[in-house]
Amino acid sequence: MPQQLGLDLNCVLKAYHQADCQVTNDQLYRTAVAQAGVDPGHLSTRAKVGRSGEQHNLLKRKIRWYQQTARALGFIERVPGKRGVWRMTQAGRDKLTIAPPNVSLVAFSTELGVALWSTWENVFPRLEERIDLVLTSPPYALRAPRRYGNPTAEQYVDFICKALEPLVANLSDGGIITLNISNDIFEKGSPARSLYRERLVIALHDRLQLFKLDELVWVNTSKPPSPYQWSSRTRQQLNCGYEPVYVFTNNPAAARSDNRRVLQPHTDQHQRLIDRGGEAKARSSSDGAYRIKPGSYGNATAGKIPRNVITMGHRCADQVKVKRAAREAGLPVHGAAMPLQLASFLVQYLSRPGDLVADPFAGTLTTAKAAEINGRRWIATDSALEYLLAGSSRF
Repeated sequence: MPQQLGLDLNCVLKAYHQADCQVTNDQLYRTAVAQAGVDPGHLSTRAKVGRSGEQHNLLKRKIRWYQQTARALGFIERVPGKRGVWRMTQAGRDKLTIAPPNVSLVAFSTELGVALWSTWENVFPRLEERIDLVLTSPPYALRAPRRYGNPTAEQYVDFICKALEPLVANLSDGGIITLNISNDIFEKGSPARSLYRERLVIALHDRLQLFKLDELVWVNTSKPPSPYQWSSRTRQQLNCGYEPVYVFTNNPAAARSDNRRVLQPHTDQHQRLIDRGGEAKARSSSDGAYRIKPGSYGNATAGKIPRNVITMGHRCADQVKVKRAAREAGLPVHGAAMPLQLASFLVQYLSRPGDLVADPFAGTLTTAKAAEINGRRWIATDSALEYLLAGSSRF
């Protein structure tokens, strides 16, 4: 459970999400303080309020304020004929609750970061602190609409450039923008792949003055066979097994990436080569383009530099835990989350301890969790409240 900076809307909504039916105010008070990690003894204390000096319990007042906020947003409703008894609305249980325009509410917070129920438009243009790393997996450019909303391939370049503009404006010198996007986008009714990725890369350079630092290949071993129409039916395509992870920066010379933070153990074979003092004799390869001298690769180093091809499945223990927590709480499951191991690798490689990491399309908070466990500060926004509620189970 994250350390709460006081009660918030998340604590109150969880009380209703977890209840099977109706919740009295007394039940709400007890459940909300338990969610927040607040001493329940505070529910019995009183303090003077206002000019009259009337005694009230400030903790209960705060809980009721969030309760009324939830009511105004349509998440809960009174049980007819029962005073002080509320329940989650059916719409609140069945659908994603999208943040209204100009609404930004704290879903929860930790000592290192904060998750906000809001769209990026309401948060990042107003942020007064420099961002060191943006790590996000935006909605994919799918033709079939998803309930969380997504642009088409034709809309994608403008959509991403608009979303990144305030983050780029607030990016530290050498700061990094990292995007995980889909490779499985095709021209309508055709086995030809869309060129939206290429157009996006060029637009980010021309419009936002970002430089392409790298294009990592994430080989997703859990990826189902696709594209079904063109690989399994017409047989014109191979099954796609990877997704691109683009890495951009505003200043390549000062880029905050450092592969020494993600070195891997040497293979046994290479360690034996080091122990022998390196190569025994000179040789060349690729028509002389590469020349190896005696003693090459003989220096002891801290580890092996990873390649820019990363192989791992999207299914991991952390994602299983989040999905289980969502189902148990009656929340919708996010079906397109990045594995925590990949996000953690990218956070370590592309930022420094204490840096500020931002995710404008946070979903169930994979980037936030990766930042948290690696000692980075973080700020995350998502417009779907239920995803943030499920993601809070990571902390």
